[in-house]
Amino acid sequence: MPDHSLSLIGPRLKAWREKRGMTLADLSASTGISSSTLSRLEAGKRAPNLELVVPVARALRLELDDIVPRSAPDPRVRRTTSRVGETQYESLSPQSSPVQTYKVTFPAQPVGVVGMPEPKVHDGQEWLYVLSGRLRLVLGDQDLTLGPGEAAEFDTRIPHWLAATGRGPAEVLSIFSKEGKRIHLRARPRGTA
Repeated sequence: MPDHSLSLIGPRLKAWREKRGMTLADLSASTGISSSTLSRLEAGKRAPNLELVVPVARALRLELDDIVPRSAPDPRVRRTTSRVGETQYESLSPQSSPVQTYKVTFPAQPVGVVGMPEPKVHDGQEWLYVLSGRLRLVLGDQDLTLGPGEAAEFDTRIPHWLAATGRGPAEVLSIFSKEGKRIHLRARPRGTA
């Protein structure tokens, strides 16, 4: 399959030239390239090459990345599943991502089992959203139960512990930042333009 991205260079150059308020004659004077050659380049009737594109990019104060269309990489995440004890972690973000996202399934606790293991402490910031089931979150001296649709955000340097509570497992969306930065969702409030 032929790469049609080169055919987009001319129209991009024209758009940038017009955005800069330059005529073909202005660009020709800045580059030493004839107006007719520039016109054919912009119309896609002249193949772009470095001898033409580099001087035009300089005259328009552009980087080559501004002119050459980039192909989008495959955005799909190759999911992996791992277990820590009976808890299952399904990765929803690439390992290289600065923020890690997981679908976590906490197993149902056996009937009559009460108490908790030793809370954990580590660097980071975590945001949780309960998809299904009920989640017990012990955070410092707070003992909370979250149901479907509820969310929590906390500094993981505070002693914490998580487990399913109730009759079944708890499925949770977990977003974790190792850098400890707070997670902010930018949303426009209802009724604003």
